[in-house]
Amino acid sequence: MAPTLLPGDWCLVVTPREWRRGDVVVAEHPGRPGYEMVKRLVGVPGDRVGDKRLGPGEYWIEGDHPSSTDSRAFGPVGIDALRARVLLIYGPQARRRLVR
Repeated sequence: MAPTLLPGDWCLVVTPREWRRGDVVVAEHPGRPGYEMVKRLVGVPGDRVGDKRLGPGEYWIEGDHPSSTDSRAFGPVGIDALRARVLLIYGPQARRRLVR
């Protein structure tokens, strides 16, 4: 997720009441149960992403790097794959900030 997040960043995450396009989220990889990854929420139900319209409960997630393993490789994820939203970076001190 560079440059948004860098290796070694310590983040505070929260479980939101609703998921919003643009959120940086923690999601479970659909092909690797238990493996969590940090991605950006690009599409929510009803959105058109490329030639695909997302159905109810479908979300499109992408990393900030073009070669990221994300929905471009495995397709949309269900709401059950979304775990948390990254709220802020609290360490190291020089990188403390809200994540948008």
